[in-house]
Amino acid sequence: MRIIAADTGGALLDDAYNPVGLIATVAVLVEKPYRTATLSEVRYADPFNYDMSGRQAVRDEAFLAVELAMKLRPDVVHLDSTIGGIEVRKLDEPTIDALAITDRGKEVWKDLAKDLQPLAKRLWEETGIEMIAIGKSSVPVRIAEIYSGLYTAKWAIERARDEGRIVVGLPRYMGVELRPGKIYGESLDPREGGLFGEIEAKTDGIGWELYPNPLVRRYMVLEVWRE
Repeated sequence: MRIIAADTGGALLDDAYNPVGLIATVAVLVEKPYRTATLSEVRYADPFNYDMSGRQAVRDEAFLAVELAMKLRPDVVHLDSTIGGIEVRKLDEPTIDALAITDRGKEVWKDLAKDLQPLAKRLWEETGIEMIAIGKSSVPVRIAEIYSGLYTAKWAIERARDEGRIVVGLPRYMGVELRPGKIYGESLDPREGGLFGEIEAKTDGIGWELYPNPLVRRYMVLEVWRE
């Protein structure tokens, strides 16, 4: 099975390790044996002007995933929203009201569905590909999350070349390593079966340090600077 999934992750951190805003939305194509991505595509956000309610992330993920799906024609699209694996094209208001989620979650999805239901319906009508809201239980969504961390590291490197030093937070249970000409990242959760990713990046002239976020368990901080 060929699966496209999308996720948003990685945050610019302030001096007290609090998130300013999210950085990278990534869509990935994942194929057997489902440990890494065959292909990835990134869309960077402005972390200084980011809607942290979750609406922007889900909307950006859906549009990027559909854009990639129209090119690559996978078997299915996985969206990072945990509402039982329902087909997004079926998310009308009565269906959302029946979901076993909070009232706030229902209001968020009623707002999102205005854009995402027609998007998913068009994808299905034109290609037969379903977009399902499967969330964190999806391995491809987790791989997309790992890649969002890789691209966050790349964003930080490029920013550090101009500003001198940048501190970013990586997605949960994830570490990265800057290597010559590339950034490697992997899941730190031993239960996930060795999920990993790698992207090309210009890493020369950059110093880096990876350490736990002192405020939030399970999350690592990546600090990069121009040497």
